[in-house]
Amino acid sequence: MSEEMISVGRRQCRVYADPSPEYLLIKPADDYELELFPAEAGHIRALTDKPFILASFEVKDWNNELSPWDAPAVFGSEPFGNGAGKTLQYIEEKLIPELIKRYALVEDIPVILGGYSLAGLFALWAGYSSKRFSATAGASPSVWFPGWTELAEERSPAVRCIYLSLGKKEEKARNRIMATVGDNIRRLYDILLSKNIPSKLEWNEGNHFTEPELRTAKGFAWCIGELSGNNG
Repeated sequence: MSEEMISVGRRQCRVYADPSPEYLLIKPADDYELELFPAEAGHIRALTDKPFILASFEVKDWNNELSPWDAPAVFGSEPFGNGAGKTLQYIEEKLIPELIKRYALVEDIPVILGGYSLAGLFALWAGYSSKRFSATAGASPSVWFPGWTELAEERSPAVRCIYLSLGKKEEKARNRIMATVGDNIRRLYDILLSKNIPSKLEWNEGNHFTEPELRTAKGFAWCIGELSGNNG
């Protein structure tokens, strides 16, 4: 196995690679999550025997780069922008091609996009907006986001399977909008099942800030198992 920091398209990207990886895992990350990278890679390795490559790329402007459309502030005073389209373009046009070239991956390697919190919502949105991904994993995703449930009802994802998870205490948040996350993720799961999209909804102990690296790792591992036919 190898681990290194590389620069792709002016973004820092931390990469863990098994020999001859069969799956490419990609996730947006802030500075804190990049620090948790070794632990997350270790959790994934413990949860699957399939060789993989995990690439976490840095996101500096979280509320803009991962937001699919403009929305008012929910906590604090910073509103949400509409930069998700540019971030998706970066993944498709710069990051994936560079990783395939640098690590000698097969061109059609299954790509799993995952993320935590707003990055989890971004991953789910990308699965509806692009055909490049085989699976997506939203760990504690921000499905309270205005307009998200309506999009999920109106459209069908292009991915083969979707993983969802939430902390049991998250829907008990004092913020009225964020407290809708429990009902919204249950609704999303029902929508996916009604559209015959293989999916999993997993409930974790704790609140939104409990073990993000483990929650994301479980999502990636489940997607690998589903794509390889090892989940059942």
